[in-house]
Amino acid sequence: MTKTKKASSAKTTLTFDFDAIILGTGPGGEGAAMNLAKQEKRVAVVERYKDVGGGCTHWGTIPSKALRQSVSRLIEYNSNPLFSGTDKNLHLTFPDILGHAASVIGKQVKLRSGFYNRNRVSHFVGQASFVDQNTIEILKPDGSTETISAKIVVIATGSRPYQPAEIDFNHPRVYDSDSILSLKHDPRHIIIYGAGVIGSEYASIFRGLGVKVDLINTRDRLLSFLDDEMSDSLSYHFWNNGVVIRHGEQIERVDAQDDCVIVHLESGKKMKADCLLWANGRTGNTSDLNLANAGLKADGRGQLKVNAQYQTEVDNIYAVGDVIGYPSLASAAFDQGRLAANAILDNESNAVLINDIPTGIYTIPEISSVGKTEQELTEAKVPYEVGRAQFKHLARAQISNNIVGSLKILFHRETKEILGIHCFGENAAEIIHIGQAIMQQPGEHNTIEYFVNTTFNYPTMAEAFRVAALNGLNRLF
Repeated sequence: MTKTKKASSAKTTLTFDFDAIILGTGPGGEGAAMNLAKQEKRVAVVERYKDVGGGCTHWGTIPSKALRQSVSRLIEYNSNPLFSGTDKNLHLTFPDILGHAASVIGKQVKLRSGFYNRNRVSHFVGQASFVDQNTIEILKPDGSTETISAKIVVIATGSRPYQPAEIDFNHPRVYDSDSILSLKHDPRHIIIYGAGVIGSEYASIFRGLGVKVDLINTRDRLLSFLDDEMSDSLSYHFWNNGVVIRHGEQIERVDAQDDCVIVHLESGKKMKADCLLWANGRTGNTSDLNLANAGLKADGRGQLKVNAQYQTEVDNIYAVGDVIGYPSLASAAFDQGRLAANAILDNESNAVLINDIPTGIYTIPEISSVGKTEQELTEAKVPYEVGRAQFKHLARAQISNNIVGSLKILFHRETKEILGIHCFGENAAEIIHIGQAIMQQPGEHNTIEYFVNTTFNYPTMAEAFRVAALNGLNRLF
């Protein structure tokens, strides 16, 4: 770790305004602020937006998942034979379902504001920037400035959609994953550029609303970090529901007109739609922080390097969440903030994130995974076996009419240790945690036999673990 200058004599520990300043109030900032405040530290948070919660609450995780929930219920209604005698083909527009998202955001802001208030965390609204490694200047919405100082600074400013200069994001028919929440019209056709997690989730949302969707994937398969079967399941489901996926394509230029957008691909193809959603990449929110004044420099993606304790190259400055890159999950960011606070409180702390962090992808249906994929195990030459359960065979899935999907358990052929769990289907992100809990158990307690020897409620989706475990054990010889 690079040693840095000592704080000047004019700013001894006793003269700092706060013990710690947290830049950003998303999950990472909240995790750090709450942990420090509960240990009687004087904590300030600086948030550039008028309300706490960060991008996760206002533009990312919460609104997109609220939208997805509304669309999922719409699909369930239109496909459920119970309502076959009613007016089928109920239609909702994107603006229609934004109301539910706004309601959830409001509830989350109220909840999180209460956390800061109860723990006596000082809240400053404005754009933060470094004066030096201990001093932060805040540019307030009214144009005035205020300067505060602290012994420790935690950067938790998150990320924003990447916007290449050649794309006109000010055009009313060109959106990114933040500005799409301001969509006011009801498009009949949308082009989504970028088939990562965000692009795939919005492809599900718009297709569920009956919008024609062209999904441009810059890679050769969807969500290539997933187990191949999960990726293939999503690809098939998209295809079966009318989403057109174009793999291995790059945009050459976008011709945005008054009534449409025309996308020109490097392959020579041309595509026309009502609007374009650019969902290809994100960049860390560091460009306005004046990092150089603190002796820091971000990489080309706006991200900061940290050590195992989330400490940057400047000893009193820490960074957590999207601004440090992988895994770029709200759940992990909160834990990173909490662990950074532990390191600040006790520089001997060696606490780290768990190895097996679950991923939840809120497409329709959901995908969730924890542990190794089949491809990783094959490459590592690990002798594994597979147990599968198809949702269509589960009584609970039949009752709820959510029969699309499956659960897959990967386990060691000899020790029966659980190596990975992959789920595709409704409530996959909830179901996965049962398997994750068992994977975290020590030694002989982490085996596939647990799912056979325990008793599950019936009928439940959780029963898929027992079905998959029996299926896998039957493959052994």
